[in-house]
Amino acid sequence: MKLYIVIATRGRPELATALCRQLQRQVLAADRIVVAGTQESDVAPVRDVDGRAGTPVDVMVCPAPGSCAQRNSALDHLRSVRQTQGETGRYAVAFLDDDFWPGPTWLRACRDALLARPDAMGLTGRLLGDGAHLPAGLTTADADDLLDGRRPPIPHWHGSTEPGEVACAYGCNMVFIDTVCERYRFDENLPLYGWQEDLDLSTLARRHGPLLYEPGCIGVHLGVKSGRTSGLRFGYSQIANPLYLIRKGTMERRRALRFVLRHLLSNSVRGLRHHPLVDYRGRLRGNLMAMRDLVAGRCHPRRIETLR
Repeated sequence: MKLYIVIATRGRPELATALCRQLQRQVLAADRIVVAGTQESDVAPVRDVDGRAGTPVDVMVCPAPGSCAQRNSALDHLRSVRQTQGETGRYAVAFLDDDFWPGPTWLRACRDALLARPDAMGLTGRLLGDGAHLPAGLTTADADDLLDGRRPPIPHWHGSTEPGEVACAYGCNMVFIDTVCERYRFDENLPLYGWQEDLDLSTLARRHGPLLYEPGCIGVHLGVKSGRTSGLRFGYSQIANPLYLIRKGTMERRRALRFVLRHLLSNSVRGLRHHPLVDYRGRLRGNLMAMRDLVAGRCHPRRIETLR
């Protein structure tokens, strides 16, 4: 089974470059790495990264911004390369956030788990830490300490040491096999940050087989705060995206409404005080704009493209 890696990045060239160098330390080398940016400045430093022997590092500037659009462009590129080189047989694509920090055996554990479960449509791994839920995120030094055992794991819902099956592959480190990658695409109606795109594609994938949770695929999500969508836009997505996925049939109504209520409450409370790294007040404004548009019958994820 061939293993490809796709990294969609925007505005964080140093992180994307550091991740490519980290991937060179894998015990099992990837068959190809594709780094998809939105402009040359996103990927320029990556061009200087020499791929590990036998692992090409392809750098792309995509025609449209957004994690979903960039990943789709990378999938199109992989499909073209496979056709040109006459590659056949099974493969899997790992979609890694540019601020994900994998342990050295991540790819080997991924391959072994998929080979052991040929019915699986993909997998996600164990997080030793997730800076997305910490005020300042985590650094690569923090991640190295967690991976090397100098710091205990930070509790997380994807932190179990027991393998199993999951309803959703966590977006910072999700793998889908060829069956999924050739049948479906990331939904570009979830623009820019693409919030909940992982659940959307996971739900579609599980119609054909299980998604695995593989604790051997250990890593750390840094949760870096720079390069993200504005607070206003993200707040709008927090409401609009779940409502859209209800209509699409890839998110349960109860789960979506729980998301909506939780974010309204959280942003209301946290917005009472200024936060230097997270624009909770902007998120709340985006939440309220989405609710207003819902009443007016025009709430849609793509509306964030018109917000400033």
